[in-house]
Amino acid sequence: MSEQKLDQTMLSQEQLTSLKQVIGSYSPLQLAWASGYLAAKSEGSSVAVIPSASVPQASSTLTILYGSQTGNAKGVAKTLAQQAQAQGLTVDCLSMGDFKPKSIKNVTHLLIVASTNGEGEPPDDAMGFHEFLQSKKAPKLDHLHYSVLALGDTSYEFFCQTGKDFDEYLAKLGAKQITPRVDCDVDYEADAQAWSDAIISKSKELLGSNETSATVIAMPTAGATSEYTKQNPYAAELNVSQKITGRDSNKDVRHVEIDLGESGITYQPGDALGVWFENDVELVAELISELGFSANDKVKVADQELTLKDALTSKLEITQTALNFVEFWANTSQNETLLALVADKNATREYAANHQVVDVIKAAPASVDAQAFVDALRKITPRLYSIASSQAEVDEEVHLTVGVVEYDQDGQTRTGGASGFLAKRLEEGGEVKVFIEHNDNFRLPADGNTPVIMIGPGTGIAPFRAFLQERDATEAEGDNWLFFGDQTFTQDFLYQVEWQGYLKSGLLTRIDLAFSRDQAEKIYVQDRLREKAADVYAWLERGAHLYICGDMSRMAKDVETALLEIIAEHGNKTAEQAEQYLKDLRNAKRYQKDVY
Repeated sequence: MSEQKLDQTMLSQEQLTSLKQVIGSYSPLQLAWASGYLAAKSEGSSVAVIPSASVPQASSTLTILYGSQTGNAKGVAKTLAQQAQAQGLTVDCLSMGDFKPKSIKNVTHLLIVASTNGEGEPPDDAMGFHEFLQSKKAPKLDHLHYSVLALGDTSYEFFCQTGKDFDEYLAKLGAKQITPRVDCDVDYEADAQAWSDAIISKSKELLGSNETSATVIAMPTAGATSEYTKQNPYAAELNVSQKITGRDSNKDVRHVEIDLGESGITYQPGDALGVWFENDVELVAELISELGFSANDKVKVADQELTLKDALTSKLEITQTALNFVEFWANTSQNETLLALVADKNATREYAANHQVVDVIKAAPASVDAQAFVDALRKITPRLYSIASSQAEVDEEVHLTVGVVEYDQDGQTRTGGASGFLAKRLEEGGEVKVFIEHNDNFRLPADGNTPVIMIGPGTGIAPFRAFLQERDATEAEGDNWLFFGDQTFTQDFLYQVEWQGYLKSGLLTRIDLAFSRDQAEKIYVQDRLREKAADVYAWLERGAHLYICGDMSRMAKDVETALLEIIAEHGNKTAEQAEQYLKDLRNAKRYQKDVY
């Protein structure tokens, strides 16, 4: 081809820039459609045939949708997509938040990977699809074949509820299961892989495969993916673990700074840091002694042979007690109290939340084989902490605000696994294995002129420190309003000097404080919201984004109740209309929660 001919076939820089801007906003399904449209045009036809929206997409495509709050479901879905591609399947993998619910009528083979958020709620990115499938707008799906992998935690009452919902809704609409739904606990990797292997095998039977031409329709990404992951964490260095509550505080809260060195790890405000930890060697020794084992007894964990001491130190969960372990120990010990307890799931859940594994064993002594004991424990899982810094401010560091879990149990002090590791057992300069868990469901507005309202009592303040550092560095001009609360002003006002500095500079437009124990009547952040109700509603009406971070079980519920009252009163709405208003904010990503 001559140079002149070649120049005529290539896009100019202006055309290329324009093309990138256009396709950057396309969903994976839209990209696939556009490629077919352009291919038809390139054949010389003056009119490209546009596929009808009512015709299901090619039956050779396996669609994988994930609903993910902390990133686990997304990780499973992405791995599944890669494995399916390697087996010769054509795969379309995307977040439910990027999938237009009405497009379900065009899908013939669907896999859903969904976590459960809060008390049985779908993750933020799954809310629209979840609502659509149970609405009158949902079409009949007799043509659809599907399967569901549900991720959850048996510590919560509504275990895997979102996955169960999707399974129920799709079945009611006439869809047919490819394989039965699988419900996974926090130690989900083995079950997820078994489900993936089974579903890929079955999908190959249904769809056929072409190992030489299969493709994954990839999601556009906001940035490069780090080589460091949950499975391959980075060995970082602890720089600082400084107590930031007063000496007379009832709480031990630490400001933690971790050096990411030359890792190249990047994160955004709103992301979380995953922290792998080792259990306290004194707790491990106490547990081994109570069981009458030897530290050097050999056991297997996931086909790896190691000493019991090493297994309990770095491989197995002993500070968070699973319901399944309480049931196992009740049956092993035949203790009447435990047996009566496990007959009531809610009572068992509460007991497990307040007793570490060693406490369960002490309450009901029994003889058990070391391997059987190890097999009854969960594998250790990393803890996720909301990041309290912006890289625009701290460069190659990451900051956390860590509340140390510590309580007395039968005269002995029990400490949380990860919080105790970061605050008490790991010395400055010591190694901590970390990774970033991106959270696209908790993000600052793209437009820096947008006002934001941040509600973060206690350690829930962490991401808002990151938000304000970011808005300061980017010179965002939008108003910022912070609600913070804790027990006392003198002992528990976390990052007080920083907030005062931001008020003085004008970055922080308003701050409202609620210290519950500084007066006879307890005052919380939801009370401050009600006091400022008219202004809160006015900010929402002018486009403010609203964020909540902190305790899920009480604070988040109480704050949402207050918000609904504010919207109903100042928006002159019924209770139902107020709920819809808040739901619309959430669907527009103007109401975001990071609760735990």
